[in-house]
Amino acid sequence: MKMLKRLFVYSALVILFTGCTVAPKSSRNLSAYTVNMPKSILIMPPVNESPDTRATYSYWSTVTVPVAEAGYYVFPISVVDTMFKENGVFNGSDAQSIAPQKLQEIFGADAALYIKVKEYGSKYQVFQTVATVAVEAKLVDLKTGELLWEGTEKQQLANNNSNAGLVGMLVGALVDQISNHLSDKAYVLSDTVSHLLYSPQLNQQKGLLYGPRSPNFSQNSLSAHK
Repeated sequence: MKMLKRLFVYSALVILFTGCTVAPKSSRNLSAYTVNMPKSILIMPPVNESPDTRATYSYWSTVTVPVAEAGYYVFPISVVDTMFKENGVFNGSDAQSIAPQKLQEIFGADAALYIKVKEYGSKYQVFQTVATVAVEAKLVDLKTGELLWEGTEKQQLANNNSNAGLVGMLVGALVDQISNHLSDKAYVLSDTVSHLLYSPQLNQQKGLLYGPRSPNFSQNSLSAHK
């Protein structure tokens, strides 16, 4: 009898926690996005809030592909960087303080993607190295200054040498530190973060909407988000 009661309780818990695993509908308010659907996006220089000086350009360079593949014209980063520097703007903070209407006047873009790199780089622990990239982003209409979309993403990658024995773990951790100084492991992770953050998703819980240049543009079901 006790066994039956336990089975009943267990079954109830299973139903409680797994019985409603239907894919969630989008809870995001994308009405402004769909009304002001941009054709072109200016990817702004990121604001680097991490202690790693490589973060700005390393992460910035990974954003273009997923945004372009989503169906938008993306202004080449090299052109954007040169344009800002020629006008005395040398970092993301100063660039992102420029009024949206002024950016629209200079570049002719429909919207701008503002990015903050919250975490970037590797932390060295006794037996492993953990690379972390965390980003916040928002898409703003340059004519009106209205927020169209925002999102966050954080990913970590650990090199664990726990199967190599004590000496092997120490040597492996040292090798990881040396190799990370020679090659930026967070850069590889940045590419993953960008694709997860900006690539359109079917459930629309994350990611940009398909842009006008995408063959999937009609699948946005725009009216469903108004």
